[in-house]
Amino acid sequence: MAGGTIDRPRAWRGQTGQASGRARERAALARRWLRVSFAFVLVLLMLLAAGETHAARTPPSYKVEVVAEPRSLRRLLEQHLDISRFAERPDVTDDQFSFLITATPQQVRDLAATQGYFSPLVSTDVRTVSDVRQVTVRVEPGPQTKVTSVDLSFRGAVLTEDSSREDATRFAFSLHEGQPFSQGAWDDAKNASLRELQSRRYLAAKIYHSEALIDPRTHTAQLSVIYDSGPTFTMGELDVQGTRRYPERIVHNVNPIKPGDIYDTRTVAELQRQLQNTPYFASVAIDLDNDPAKPLDTPVHVKVSEFPYHSFRGGVGYSTDNGALVHGGYTYLNTFGAAWPFTVEGRADQTQQYGQIQLSMPPGLHGWTNSALVSYTTTDVSDTRIYSLRGGVQRSRTSQFLDYGYSLLFYDDKLDQNAAPPTRAHALVPAWSWTRRDTDDPLFPRRGNLVHVEAGFAVKGLLANQSFIRGYARGQQYFPIGVDDIVLIRAELGGVFTSGSSSGIPASLLFRAGGSNSVRGYSFQSIGNDVAGSTLPTKYLVTSAVEYQHWFSRSWGAAAFFDIGTATDTWGEKVFFPGVGVGARWRSPVGPVNLDLAYGIRNNSVRPYITLGIAF
Repeated sequence: MAGGTIDRPRAWRGQTGQASGRARERAALARRWLRVSFAFVLVLLMLLAAGETHAARTPPSYKVEVVAEPRSLRRLLEQHLDISRFAERPDVTDDQFSFLITATPQQVRDLAATQGYFSPLVSTDVRTVSDVRQVTVRVEPGPQTKVTSVDLSFRGAVLTEDSSREDATRFAFSLHEGQPFSQGAWDDAKNASLRELQSRRYLAAKIYHSEALIDPRTHTAQLSVIYDSGPTFTMGELDVQGTRRYPERIVHNVNPIKPGDIYDTRTVAELQRQLQNTPYFASVAIDLDNDPAKPLDTPVHVKVSEFPYHSFRGGVGYSTDNGALVHGGYTYLNTFGAAWPFTVEGRADQTQQYGQIQLSMPPGLHGWTNSALVSYTTTDVSDTRIYSLRGGVQRSRTSQFLDYGYSLLFYDDKLDQNAAPPTRAHALVPAWSWTRRDTDDPLFPRRGNLVHVEAGFAVKGLLANQSFIRGYARGQQYFPIGVDDIVLIRAELGGVFTSGSSSGIPASLLFRAGGSNSVRGYSFQSIGNDVAGSTLPTKYLVTSAVEYQHWFSRSWGAAAFFDIGTATDTWGEKVFFPGVGVGARWRSPVGPVNLDLAYGIRNNSVRPYITLGIAF
């Protein structure tokens, strides 16, 4: 650095060659220092890595075994005792080890008390085997404390306004007389009952006082809770935040809440569901103020995060009915600058290829959505090829429990079979559909039912080859049996009523049976009118299934089932196709997965099936 300071004035006097030489020397020196520094850092990192490897290979200071029953208590102790948590550390000193041993009995008593064991006998045994200290913690928990009384009382507006809220709160309290007491169960029961009280009317409800009187001598627990309901809350206007790309009126149009309505979490959840059913919002958060001093016309704060105008989606998959599949789509959400969604989508598998273009309006009042669409579908199943062009308008509304739909669609179908030349049929069909969902759990139902009904008609001469009335209904009923078992009954009915033959009706409006969601044991849509090897769609359909499920755990179960059904043009000549089988059931993170192996009795065929989700 000193040399550089002396050389600069000489370079300024015109001695540029000498200055350049010194500059090169300084650059070379800097490079040498950089190499040395790099090497030093590399060696330091290697030494640190070697030290960490040596530490990782150092054996733990001691080993711990917890001996306790029941298993839930043993797991609790293994996870939370300090002597157990520090067992894998190699740097525990003798003084620290002695402290951990001394603290263990009291920690056991504190942890066991949370499970209702208030008089455990604890012993610790320390031995050295092959230079390794081994600690054995033995626990005899003694009798578990039982609940002998539960007293739930109330104060506030609930005493004079709505006694049903008291009943619902009592029912939600999950800890009852005669059950084992534990701190976790006590907390869960209080929280569940409080949430129930807060779910309708009493948004600001709270626990005024709670007490668990434990008698260690008699191993009994007397529980009491006093709930303060506070005032009845009513809901006011929406306060919407986050709408920048799309009109705020979309939120108001799908809003089921009217100012002055009594607060109800189900109504709030329905608003969130309606918003998330639209294509505009990536996330929705809804909140209400719970100030008991201002319970009337409480503003409903809605904060949304919007999707961009353009979106692409796609994926691949596989099903036993249709084989490998690929699907994709594109949506533009601001057509005409008025938030009209424009969608192009397609799907292709081994039996069907499908494409559709749809233009929709934003949701109107009460959430009704109008749209126009054109689609083209080709289906090649059981030596029968159907080419279906469809176009028209529809109006639909989706809610938490009910879906409605009205449509006016024109069908132009071509049917190609083995025994005869291709035939065409077209029809203009006004139609109506209705779906109801009434289950205890939308994803993994144990109780309740699902029902779908649709009806339509065509008049000959009004863009139709033939007059007909078409009806279709499908239902599933769930019955819980005990704690672990479920009986599922499924039924399906369809009919096209006309004075002529089925040849004048678009083939996509007729019926075939067979497959994973129809009659298992037979291939997909293989039950119908068999003509020279081609299975033609028919005018009438009936299928049913009875399935018994037993669940070994929360996630895994097994099933045995019996399916039967037929599809025919002449009811007097019907032939039923029965199937039986067994399967595995998995409640996966993305929905129910069914793995079935079915035997088709009439055809002596064995077929596997894989389905994802509730087919409805």
